[in-house]
Amino acid sequence: MPNPIREDITTHDETSFPYIFEQNVTIQLKDHSGLVRCNVYRPKCIDKAPVLVTYGPYGKDIPYRDFHPKSFSEVNPEHHSEHSAWETPDPGFWTKHGYAIVRADERGTGQSRGKLDTMSRETSEAFFDVVEWAADQPWSTGKVGLLGISYYAGSQWRVAARQPKGLACMIPWEGMSDYYRDRCRHGGILSNSFIKFWWDRQVVSNQYGRPGRAAKNWGPDTIEGDLPEEELVANRQDQTIDNANNHFRDDIYYASKEYTMTDIQVPLLSVANWGGILLHLRGNVEGYTQAGSQLKYLRFITGRHDLPFYYKEEVEIQRSFLDAFLKGEDRAGWSTGDAPKVDLVLRKGDVGFNNAEAEKKFPRRTEMEWPIARTQYTRFYLTPGKELVPERPQNVSPVKITYRALGTLDDPQLVQFTTAPFDTETEITGHIVAHLNVSMNPYPGSPTPRDIDLFLTLRYISPEGKEVYYTGTAGDPVPLCKGWQRVSLRKVNKEHRRHREWLPHRDYYSTDVLPVIPGEVYPVDVEVWPTNVVVEKGGKLILEIASGDTQGCGIFQHNSPVDRSREKLEGQNHINFGHGDNYVTLPIIPPRE
Repeated sequence: MPNPIREDITTHDETSFPYIFEQNVTIQLKDHSGLVRCNVYRPKCIDKAPVLVTYGPYGKDIPYRDFHPKSFSEVNPEHHSEHSAWETPDPGFWTKHGYAIVRADERGTGQSRGKLDTMSRETSEAFFDVVEWAADQPWSTGKVGLLGISYYAGSQWRVAARQPKGLACMIPWEGMSDYYRDRCRHGGILSNSFIKFWWDRQVVSNQYGRPGRAAKNWGPDTIEGDLPEEELVANRQDQTIDNANNHFRDDIYYASKEYTMTDIQVPLLSVANWGGILLHLRGNVEGYTQAGSQLKYLRFITGRHDLPFYYKEEVEIQRSFLDAFLKGEDRAGWSTGDAPKVDLVLRKGDVGFNNAEAEKKFPRRTEMEWPIARTQYTRFYLTPGKELVPERPQNVSPVKITYRALGTLDDPQLVQFTTAPFDTETEITGHIVAHLNVSMNPYPGSPTPRDIDLFLTLRYISPEGKEVYYTGTAGDPVPLCKGWQRVSLRKVNKEHRRHREWLPHRDYYSTDVLPVIPGEVYPVDVEVWPTNVVVEKGGKLILEIASGDTQGCGIFQHNSPVDRSREKLEGQNHINFGHGDNYVTLPIIPPRE
């Protein structure tokens, strides 16, 4: 039986910290599915303050310096306080600027009792209760803002769509908005590697009732005491298992997490990182595009996943936006719609990677819409000679380029198509689609394959002939962008309101599965995630087509032996010419007149 609930609120001595600190404040959930405990950090000498709320599984009481010591050592020192925590606003900084912070342990984690079921409908409903509770407290002005990175951003989209009372604005900073397409199944292919790492290190390690947390410097032990292993297992919905066992968006596991993006009505500032090419980038762009908010803004950044949130210049953007909607102090035209809708950082030149100071050389430019209205969607055609050319090839005889299926990061199987050197500087900013005619056949004596997995990468080669790498999520070197598609899930729903020529819409329903048989040539449109690069005069682009992960995927690998089994995929893959055009459509941005 579960241990009885303890009331264990601690109000710390006001002389201990430069803010009022209440620990383990209990919020009773309206559906009685558990309780949420939060820490409240409030400025002194202010009776009522606007509130910034975070809700997530990483432990409200685990200090940033313990969660990721190296990262913490590199964070802007202005955001170092006794209660700094991974991917969340620092109480020391924000209380000094007149904000209260409510940092809640997600249901089933830390000190919050209930079932651990990350990113679920039920935990989003619990987040709804937390927002409304924060708006209703006597020390609150009644206005709540959302601010946080990654999980603490992704959860914002889902709770904002539920329109809790008091929610006034949101800043989802590098946070996916589409659970299936952005995170779990890229083009229908299971992205298993990161999910397992994340689940084991950052979630299960902090489950409510898990023994030994304090001994491992992973926050305090559970107030009510430890739970036995069998109860811990029963109290959690294992994401690694669920994502492997569910394949389609109409499976109840995925369907239960869906919401209507246009229901998001509050002012929002979506911050997307060009280097987040395997997890968050797409979600920030599409979240911005699809949200129903009248006042919405899209900002692009570069750099590692953990640090830019705390850069001085980025914090000033956050504070300017929040002040406008939570304090009525608008210094930049956010509340009137006069602020630029889109703020781009332009990746021009080779400044190296994982070098924040060097990346400051990238220029910025503002636009009033996304995609940029003057975009010229331009086809570059693949040729049998492995070129990318702007002119459509004529009278192409049937021929195919072959590469082995089931490539891996350690043994990549790929073919690359390269442009001629650009004769003028050319900006590419926006969404990319590749159209390919593909087929496969088995090896003699091997099982007959039933599918094809396509892994696409766009790479930039400098005028000096060197590939330019950019800063990835963990500071690793990454190319421009990537895209994926399982050919059996190639069906496009052109009647859907979200279908666009530059971003084909797939429902990924179980009823959408189409056959893939040897020898048949299938035309497939592959969504490649949005990107930006200023191609210098003399620079080149490479379109890489592979049968598995290649350089730049880092920890975000698609290497499940079940999802990508030899029985299903092993054989030879082909790109076919003479069966229709093969091309990639690039969003070229002409200079303003």
